[in-house]
Amino acid sequence: MVHELHIIILALLLLLILLSVRIVPQGREYTLERWGRYIRTLTPGFNLIIPVFDRVGSKMNMMEQLLDVPSQEIITRDNAMVRVDGVIFFQVLDAAKAAYAVSHLHLAIHNLITTNIRTVMGSMDMDELLSKRDEINARLLRVVDEATHPWGVKVARIEIKDITPPKDMVEAMARQMKTERNKRAAILEAEGVRQAEILRAEGKKQAIILAAEANREAAFREAEGRERRAEAEAQATRMVSQAIAEGDIQAVNYFVAQQYVEALGKLASAKNQKLIFLPLDASSILGALGGISELTRNVGGHNK
Repeated sequence: MVHELHIIILALLLLLILLSVRIVPQGREYTLERWGRYIRTLTPGFNLIIPVFDRVGSKMNMMEQLLDVPSQEIITRDNAMVRVDGVIFFQVLDAAKAAYAVSHLHLAIHNLITTNIRTVMGSMDMDELLSKRDEINARLLRVVDEATHPWGVKVARIEIKDITPPKDMVEAMARQMKTERNKRAAILEAEGVRQAEILRAEGKKQAIILAAEANREAAFREAEGRERRAEAEAQATRMVSQAIAEGDIQAVNYFVAQQYVEALGKLASAKNQKLIFLPLDASSILGALGGISELTRNVGGHNK
């Protein structure tokens, strides 16, 4: 009898020990209640409680969690109907607040994000919804995180996954984009033609400038040649005049023969000239030519 009583007592003690131990897994926290009132939070690991008096209230997931926001229809500021869905990432930082400050935490967060999506995106135009998704995410994050702070919850990110406008609006946007692309192509083509015309005009202008410079250089060279020929003729005339002044008859013969030969050359080069008449006194021509050779010898002798 005594032996059986000892066994019962040991069994009761063992049961009390088992009831007084709570093992909390990593990433979880348990709220502890005594007589229905919260007293403390059990952290991951080994924890002791008072059996019968204490009990575990809520088992909270302290890891970052993902909550999917189902697709919903929203009317924008310009009365366009769009379908939107998204996701929210949140983490419980205070297990006691998450357990006792709000009822049905996940449902509360879901309803909060749904209503704020309608509020934020409903105050924007259709074009703003499609082009300012980052701004929408930032506004939603700021509003929802502020609202969930009293619940001991930290909202890390809110992402709008998809924005689907009506089918007729999608078709209208496609036509508008096509028109814009055609417009840009026409502008680029016109710009290319204009640039080509400008380059062509610049090329012609440069060619005219180069041609004018070439003509000016040629005229300069020609004038320089005429000047040198004039100087040579003047020098020859001065030499003949000096020889005449000195009484050299050969110089007179040279001057007359030169004029005579030039006149015959012009007469012979005429296009309508078929016959050339030479004077009968050819000896005068030969004498003039002899005078030229004599004058040349005299000039050479003087130079020596």
